[in-house]
Amino acid sequence: MKKTILSIITMCFAVLSWAQPQGFGGFGQPSVEADWKNVNYAGDDMEAHCMDIYLPKTNQEKYKVIVAIYGSAWFSNNMKGMTYMSLGKPLTDAGFAVVCINHRSSGDAKYPAQIQDVKAAIRFIRANAEKYKLDTSFIGITGFSSGGHLASMAGVTNGMKTRTVGSKTIDIEGAVGGNESFSSNVDAVVDWFGPVDMARMNNCEKVNDANSPEAALIGGAPADNADMVALISPITYVKEEGPRFLVLHGDADNVVPHCQGVYFSEELKKANRLEEFISVPEGQHGPVTFNEDTFKKMTDFFKKEAAK
Repeated sequence: MKKTILSIITMCFAVLSWAQPQGFGGFGQPSVEADWKNVNYAGDDMEAHCMDIYLPKTNQEKYKVIVAIYGSAWFSNNMKGMTYMSLGKPLTDAGFAVVCINHRSSGDAKYPAQIQDVKAAIRFIRANAEKYKLDTSFIGITGFSSGGHLASMAGVTNGMKTRTVGSKTIDIEGAVGGNESFSSNVDAVVDWFGPVDMARMNNCEKVNDANSPEAALIGGAPADNADMVALISPITYVKEEGPRFLVLHGDADNVVPHCQGVYFSEELKKANRLEEFISVPEGQHGPVTFNEDTFKKMTDFFKKEAAK
């Protein structure tokens, strides 16, 4: 557990340091504030239910949308600012509105609270599109690490209210914030090195132990909770419909094994949902994997899907 937390903290400090003057992956430090900051999408007073909305500076009437989610091993409920510093600027430069969301941590609530928060944020975006100059004819979603997990989960569960595996049923959609007459579907997904198959996180073969982040997420040892392990794994939900995916993973990632991207991409390809799997040589859990070329791959993909 200590090793995992240390790796995550190291990654976070690396991201923050890259966002200083020289920029993240060559991009300058964001010089703009969010157009709307700390918008609560759940109608409560939780920081975990706040979002920041950034618009391109092109004075259009409205903008197509990308939802962006931070990585924290599901331990944080307030890192939305770092999300924009990492993934946001290339997306606003490409002409998208970027909505950086918080979500409840595993310490706040156990799964499926986190995906319910993501879906609540998407419903809120659709319900309030006119107020925030958002064109919801296209909503893409992206995230890194555990944010990649949640972005992927949002994509593979389009239109799904509940899911049962074995004796366990979870409410995926939830009712956080209401707006239940609006869809939580997304139109395209970019997964940056997300953990997607919790049954094969340890040496690409088996579950992690009772001190792992996914154990904290479900509230028990993965080895004793096979049904929940399946239910928290996006790979379980892959089907021959829904959005297309771009998956990026560094081959030197020492936090989320590279095989996670490989396994997920193989299943997405079988279902004809994969646009491309990009394996970044010497790419780590953020460093090297995030670079100008991979950011362009992301923006080009979203632009292509938004033009359909």
